[in-house]
Amino acid sequence: MGPLLVWGSRRHAVDNKYDEQRTNEQSPWRGARTIVTTLLEAPSENQTPPARPLRSALGVVNAYIALTKPRVIELLLVSTVPVMFLAEGGMPSPWLVLATLFGGALAAGSANALNCYIDRDIDEVMSRTARRPLPRHSVSPRSAFVFGMVLGVISVSFLALTTTVLAAVLALAAIAFYVVIYTMILKRRTPQNIVWGGAAGCMPVLIGWSAVTGGLDWPPLILFGVIFLWTPPHYWPLAMKFKNDYARAGVPMLPVVATPEQVSRQIIIYSWLMVACSLLLWPWTGWIYGASALILGGWFLLEAHRLHRRVSSGEKFAPMGLFHRSITYLTLLFAAVAVQALL
Repeated sequence: MGPLLVWGSRRHAVDNKYDEQRTNEQSPWRGARTIVTTLLEAPSENQTPPARPLRSALGVVNAYIALTKPRVIELLLVSTVPVMFLAEGGMPSPWLVLATLFGGALAAGSANALNCYIDRDIDEVMSRTARRPLPRHSVSPRSAFVFGMVLGVISVSFLALTTTVLAAVLALAAIAFYVVIYTMILKRRTPQNIVWGGAAGCMPVLIGWSAVTGGLDWPPLILFGVIFLWTPPHYWPLAMKFKNDYARAGVPMLPVVATPEQVSRQIIIYSWLMVACSLLLWPWTGWIYGASALILGGWFLLEAHRLHRRVSSGEKFAPMGLFHRSITYLTLLFAAVAVQALL
């Protein structure tokens, strides 16, 4: 009975629908009703289209912010303030610190945006970078280029007006080096690309020192060397994890052209040189910095050797562990510089 009742109700519904449709077709009002309905549903010529959702505008803003690579900027600025404390021998003018940070952030954002513009072809084929604004077409290449150039002009002009001319010149040199020397020349041509290209990331210590003193001295040059030697142990573990990405994009990162054991051996060499260079600053600081440099350096060397041991023995290894520890190392080392300068 159940199936018969269901079948009967369905047939009744179909019959009613057929009768209603036949009545509508025969009704003299059918044409008029259609016209009225069309007029009522049609948008008026003077009707204002709905406003674009706020999230669309925020999406554009976020896309431009993403072009500047904010996380990279944060890491660069970590080294600027402690060096300014060291140059001043205490707390410099808050206005000078803010002006230097703002100008430095704009300079780094300019270099990163222009880097995204130049590398947009390889960013599209790398899974790590495929969600950047240019591969996703959130920003046009022309807009990214103009944005990067405008940031560069503003940053250099701002630093020249609010800090020192030398700081502005160094910021301009950092932008040019990162964009031309690293991105356009070294990156796609040599496995040592990030070694020499890393010099651009060392410039904030020189900019911070020159913003306070108007010149340069051995302490910022030593810290320049620390960051220069820190860059390979920091970046090569990341390249080890994404070596297939770089290979697909045709970028000859060291992990692409060398064995994992060769890469980890190079990481150890640069790590030892980095720790040795960090100890050279001891005479210009004090026991707090010296002890911190020894402890942090020993810890980082232990982690670098641990990675090399696992790679050499054929064990499963996680290179990103050293990548994250390198950030911790540099942050704490420069924190020690700041603390020592304030005491």
